[in-house]
Amino acid sequence: MLGPAANHYVLVSRASNFHWREGDFGQLTPLLGDGLLTIDGDYHRRARRIMLPAFHHESIAGAVDTMVDEARRALDPWRAQQSVDTYHWARELAMRIAMRALLGLDPDDRDSGARAAYHFERALSFYGTGPFARMHRGPGSAWRRMKASRRVLDEIVYAEIRRRRAREADAGDILWLLLAARDEDGSGFSDEEIRDQLMTLMFAGHDTSTSTISFLLYELARDPESLRRVWDEQDRVLGGRAPSAAEVAGGLPELDMALDETLRLYPPAWIGPRRAVEAFEFGGQHVPAGAYVAYCSWASHRLPDVFEDPESFVPERFSPDRKAALPKGAYVPFGAGSRTCIGMRFGQLEIKAVATMLLQRFRPELPAGHSLHVRQMPTLSPDGGLPMVLREREAS
Repeated sequence: MLGPAANHYVLVSRASNFHWREGDFGQLTPLLGDGLLTIDGDYHRRARRIMLPAFHHESIAGAVDTMVDEARRALDPWRAQQSVDTYHWARELAMRIAMRALLGLDPDDRDSGARAAYHFERALSFYGTGPFARMHRGPGSAWRRMKASRRVLDEIVYAEIRRRRAREADAGDILWLLLAARDEDGSGFSDEEIRDQLMTLMFAGHDTSTSTISFLLYELARDPESLRRVWDEQDRVLGGRAPSAAEVAGGLPELDMALDETLRLYPPAWIGPRRAVEAFEFGGQHVPAGAYVAYCSWASHRLPDVFEDPESFVPERFSPDRKAALPKGAYVPFGAGSRTCIGMRFGQLEIKAVATMLLQRFRPELPAGHSLHVRQMPTLSPDGGLPMVLREREAS
């Protein structure tokens, strides 16, 4: 189901008629458990209600310092004229940020943060294999590796949850916020529920942030004028210093527009598989109960009757006035309605903080003859990485 009206129908006006778990997301439960991505109905509504305060602007603003600190550490070894695979660089950086900002673990601690990062990547790789490889369950299979890494992750995460509950001190990370969160009746999450939500946040945020940072740099490298506007804004607002949480959240509108346009062209969660609960009619078509239904942001974002010159990178199309004038359902990189990505703000802050720190130092340049190939699983990403040459940042 493609286009604004279809997206709005599936995601907002008739969202209760479409189940996620039975649509395809159920295959994630062996790793994620019962997190927001894999549950429906009343349980989803309760879990989301409890979690929402943890993702308000004020709650996640403190994570910007972690993002800036980790980005600075990751950029310090770089030198002008150096060639870097920005996708793999961003992936390692995003994992370090997740270890600190989500779990409160030290990414350099070989017994906790570094070990958890390794086993999360190892478990996640199962979902990047082909469908036939995912069917095998015998010794040496991707399935067995995923299950073994899940056991290690559970050991680390449950130990950290128990330690935090005993200490009852505010660590300023998402784990602490989930431990402290309460529903309207005063109930909170069990250890198992917190574990599942943390794994879901790691899954939903790690690949998506990494890919979006990469695609943003790719498009800015191909569009000198848009890059110049981002640089001018950086100089005017920041004057060479690191950005604050408020500036990353809303003080860099040129960067905001470039990010919105990147997400239009490369929505990481590019397709949304569902299963219809009851039969329905849409666009003159009858769809029976139990049918598999999918909306596709990748295709919807490239419809020429909605976005003029849809294949081109045009950040100005997301100026406040033009963005507000888009039809309902036209732009859905984070979904919409009750299933809007709960970590959307966190992810946007991370992408903008990392991009700002990098662009203050360097001008990314694509190698001569480079051709981008997009990989679709498990989320949209540049296939084979994204090589770039770092040039001296030009003065505005």
